[in-house]
Amino acid sequence: MTEQTILVGCLNNDPSAQRELYNRYSPKMLSVCYRFGNSREDAEDMLQEGFIKIFTQIHTFQNKGAFEGWIRRIIVHTCINFLKKNKKFSNSIDLDQADYLEVKEETMPSVMQARQIIECIRQLPLGYRTVLNLYAMEGYSHKEIADMLDIEESTSRSQYTRAKVMLEGILIKKRIIEQPRERFNWAAAFKK
Repeated sequence: MTEQTILVGCLNNDPSAQRELYNRYSPKMLSVCYRFGNSREDAEDMLQEGFIKIFTQIHTFQNKGAFEGWIRRIIVHTCINFLKKNKKFSNSIDLDQADYLEVKEETMPSVMQARQIIECIRQLPLGYRTVLNLYAMEGYSHKEIADMLDIEESTSRSQYTRAKVMLEGILIKKRIIEQPRERFNWAAAFKK
């Protein structure tokens, strides 16, 4: 099935088109949900909620931009709403706890498995992880993040900075990188 055939079928509530859309995009979208969730179960719940929204809002897709990008935006917003609804995000931003962190040079190895990065990111406190995912991996601005999470733009910036520092510490502790010998471009590390 072509993307257009799937889209038309979904608009007509055709179960085979819906199944094809789910089978085609759910593996990638589950990995997005996994980055935001605290557990595999959370990620699967986010994915399910996201696809319900996709199927009920598919008529709003206007063929402007990539269909996968439209799906991804819905999934990301579903993840954020899931965290807010379950009060998992509001309790996770603890700026006082992170005050001891000191910003260092941006370091990471130049070559690293995506799985290692994701597993290290998942060890961050949920607030840090959420801002890091939204900014570095999804490409949202700090203003957009602040609006999504109902926080100040400066909070988003400080969460991102502290997330990078804490992530560096995790990478050093796991011996994935050595203390700041390796230099790395953070933006390139988080490209989709």
